Amino acid sequence: MLRRWILAIVMVACGVLVLVTQLTAGLPAVGGVELVVFLALAFVLSPWAFPRSVDAAEAQRASAADGRPIVYWRPGCRYCLQLRFALGRLAGRAHWVDIWQDPAGAAAVRAVAGGNETVPTVVLGGRAVVNPDRAWLREQLHSG
Repeated sequence: MLRRWILAIVMVACGVLVLVTQLTAGLPAVGGVELVVFLALAFVLSPWAFPRSVDAAEAQRASAADGRPIVYWRPGCRYCLQLRFALGRLAGRAHWVDIWQDPAGAAAVRAVAGGNETVPTVVLGGRAVVNPDRAWLREQLHSG
Protein backbone atom coordinates (compact mmCIF):
# COMPACT_ATOMS: atom_id res chain seq x y z
CA MET A 1 0.00 0.00 0.00
CA LEU A 2 2.81 2.43 0.85
CA ARG A 3 4.47 1.76 -2.51
CA ARG A 4 1.49 3.41 -4.25
CA TRP A 5 2.10 6.63 -2.29
CA ILE A 6 5.90 6.81 -2.12
CA LEU A 7 6.36 9.34 -4.94
CA ALA A 8 3.66 11.61 -3.53
CA ILE A 9 5.20 11.40 -0.07
CA VAL A 10 8.63 12.26 -1.48
CA MET A 11 7.17 15.31 -3.28
CA VAL A 12 5.49 16.56 -0.09
CA ALA A 13 8.72 16.06 1.88
CA CYS A 14 10.72 17.94 -0.76
CA GLY A 15 8.17 20.74 -0.74
CA VAL A 16 8.39 21.10 3.03
CA LEU A 17 12.20 21.01 2.88
CA VAL A 18 12.25 23.74 0.21
CA LEU A 19 9.76 25.82 2.20
CA VAL A 20 11.87 25.61 5.36
CA THR A 21 15.01 26.49 3.37
CA GLN A 22 13.32 29.52 1.82
CA LEU A 23 11.89 30.63 5.17
CA THR A 24 15.35 30.56 6.77
CA ALA A 25 16.65 32.58 3.80
CA GLY A 26 13.95 35.18 4.42
CA LEU A 27 11.93 34.34 1.30
CA PRO A 28 8.53 33.12 2.56
CA ALA A 29 6.66 33.95 -0.66
CA VAL A 30 9.10 31.97 -2.81
CA GLY A 31 8.94 29.06 -0.38
CA GLY A 32 5.14 29.14 -0.42
CA VAL A 33 5.00 29.07 -4.22
CA GLU A 34 7.51 26.24 -4.39
CA LEU A 35 5.53 24.29 -1.77
CA VAL A 36 2.38 24.65 -3.89
CA VAL A 37 4.28 23.33 -6.93
CA PHE A 38 5.51 20.30 -4.97
CA LEU A 39 2.01 19.66 -3.59
CA ALA A 40 0.62 19.75 -7.14
CA LEU A 41 3.25 17.24 -8.21
CA ALA A 42 2.37 15.07 -5.21
CA PHE A 43 -1.27 15.06 -6.30
CA VAL A 44 -0.40 14.18 -9.89
CA LEU A 45 1.86 11.34 -8.77
CA SER A 46 -0.68 9.96 -6.29
CA PRO A 47 -3.52 7.51 -6.91
CA TRP A 48 -5.94 10.43 -6.39
CA ALA A 49 -5.24 11.69 -9.93
CA PHE A 50 -6.94 8.62 -11.38
CA PRO A 51 -10.55 7.44 -11.35
CA ARG A 52 -11.42 4.94 -8.62
CA SER A 53 -9.65 1.65 -9.21
CA VAL A 54 -11.49 -1.65 -9.16
CA ASP A 55 -10.07 -5.15 -9.07
CA ALA A 56 -9.45 -7.02 -12.32
CA ALA A 57 -12.37 -9.43 -11.89
CA GLU A 58 -14.84 -6.60 -11.30
CA ALA A 59 -13.44 -4.65 -14.26
CA GLN A 60 -13.75 -7.69 -16.54
CA ARG A 61 -17.38 -8.27 -15.48
CA ALA A 62 -18.27 -4.62 -15.93
CA SER A 63 -16.49 -4.38 -19.29
CA ALA A 64 -18.33 -7.47 -20.55
CA ALA A 65 -21.62 -5.87 -19.52
CA ASP A 66 -21.07 -2.30 -20.78
CA GLY A 67 -18.38 -2.70 -23.47
CA ARG A 68 -16.10 -0.09 -21.90
CA PRO A 69 -12.32 -0.58 -21.93
CA ILE A 70 -10.22 -1.71 -18.99
CA VAL A 71 -7.11 0.38 -18.31
CA TYR A 72 -4.40 -1.30 -16.26
CA TRP A 73 -2.11 1.27 -14.62
CA ARG A 74 0.14 1.94 -11.62
CA PRO A 75 0.86 5.09 -9.60
CA GLY A 76 3.90 7.08 -10.67
CA CYS A 77 3.93 5.72 -14.23
CA ARG A 78 4.50 8.72 -16.48
CA TYR A 79 2.84 7.03 -19.46
CA CYS A 80 -0.23 6.31 -17.33
CA LEU A 81 -0.28 9.97 -16.29
CA GLN A 82 -0.02 11.11 -19.90
CA LEU A 83 -2.88 8.81 -20.87
CA ARG A 84 -5.00 9.87 -17.89
CA PHE A 85 -4.65 13.58 -18.58
CA ALA A 86 -5.07 13.15 -22.35
CA LEU A 87 -8.42 11.49 -21.68
CA GLY A 88 -9.62 14.25 -19.38
CA ARG A 89 -13.20 13.72 -18.27
CA LEU A 90 -13.51 10.71 -20.57
CA ALA A 91 -11.22 8.78 -18.19
CA GLY A 92 -14.22 8.04 -15.99
CA ARG A 93 -15.78 6.01 -18.80
CA ALA A 94 -13.08 3.34 -18.54
CA HIS A 95 -12.57 0.74 -15.81
CA TRP A 96 -9.22 1.42 -14.11
CA VAL A 97 -7.22 -1.36 -12.43
CA ASP A 98 -4.19 -0.45 -10.30
CA ILE A 99 -1.79 -3.36 -10.81
CA TRP A 100 0.07 -2.54 -7.58
CA GLN A 101 -3.17 -2.93 -5.65
CA ASP A 102 -4.50 -6.00 -7.48
CA PRO A 103 -2.25 -9.04 -8.12
CA ALA A 104 -4.79 -10.44 -10.62
CA GLY A 105 -4.53 -7.19 -12.58
CA ALA A 106 -0.74 -7.46 -12.62
CA ALA A 107 -1.04 -11.06 -13.83
CA ALA A 108 -3.44 -10.00 -16.60
CA VAL A 109 -0.92 -7.42 -17.81
CA ARG A 110 1.96 -9.91 -17.69
CA ALA A 111 -0.13 -12.33 -19.75
CA VAL A 112 -0.45 -9.86 -22.64
CA ALA A 113 2.86 -7.99 -22.29
CA GLY A 114 5.35 -10.82 -22.65
CA GLY A 115 5.73 -11.39 -18.91
CA ASN A 116 6.33 -7.71 -18.15
CA GLU A 117 4.10 -5.38 -16.15
CA THR A 118 4.06 -2.75 -18.88
CA VAL A 119 1.41 -0.13 -18.31
CA PRO A 120 -0.78 1.43 -19.40
CA THR A 121 -2.34 -1.61 -20.97
CA VAL A 122 -5.87 -1.33 -22.32
CA VAL A 123 -8.19 -4.26 -22.96
CA LEU A 124 -11.19 -3.61 -25.15
CA GLY A 125 -13.39 -6.27 -26.69
CA GLY A 126 -10.91 -9.01 -25.82
CA ARG A 127 -8.06 -7.16 -27.56
CA ALA A 128 -5.13 -5.96 -25.44
CA VAL A 129 -3.09 -2.90 -26.42
CA VAL A 130 0.08 -2.10 -24.50
CA ASN A 131 0.81 1.64 -24.27
CA PRO A 132 -2.10 2.56 -26.55
CA ASP A 133 -2.36 5.63 -28.73
CA ARG A 134 -4.19 8.25 -26.68
CA ALA A 135 -6.27 9.46 -29.63
CA TRP A 136 -7.43 5.90 -30.35
CA LEU A 137 -8.56 5.37 -26.76
CA ARG A 138 -10.27 8.77 -26.67
CA GLU A 139 -12.16 7.77 -29.82
CA GLN A 140 -13.18 4.46 -28.25
CA LEU A 141 -14.47 6.24 -25.16
CA HIS A 142 -16.38 8.80 -27.21
CA SER A 143 -18.12 6.11 -29.23
CA GLY A 144 -18.81 3.90 -26.21
